[in-house]
Amino acid sequence: MDLYKILTVALGGSLGSVARYITVRSVDARLNAMFPYGTLVVNVVGSFAIGLLYGLALRKTGFSEPWRLFLGAGFCGGFTTFSAFAWENFSLWEQKMAPAALMYVAATLVLGFFSVFAGSFVSRFLE
Repeated sequence: MDLYKILTVALGGSLGSVARYITVRSVDARLNAMFPYGTLVVNVVGSFAIGLLYGLALRKTGFSEPWRLFLGAGFCGGFTTFSAFAWENFSLWEQKMAPAALMYVAATLVLGFFSVFAGSFVSRFLE
């Protein structure tokens, strides 16, 4: 393993984690709801960002490997919250809120996949 690459991912991941925390807290505080909107927003935005990054990197628009590691594996990896998604669904099921849990799963998957495609599509216009 290359220590420089590991540190690059670690720095991006730490910044992504802080951005996730701030985003989730801000969204949830504004909406003051039982539904985990903050995590949903983070997953959708993170999916769009990784799609955009992937699309740009494929077109070789100057993204070096360190930047791809920093932004992709690092920042986006730290920013997206699949483990929180899984826990929140478990919690909704435990609270006998099955319809909300099913909606959350469906919305996250559909919007997440759509956002990856949208990010990749938008990247074509940024060359």
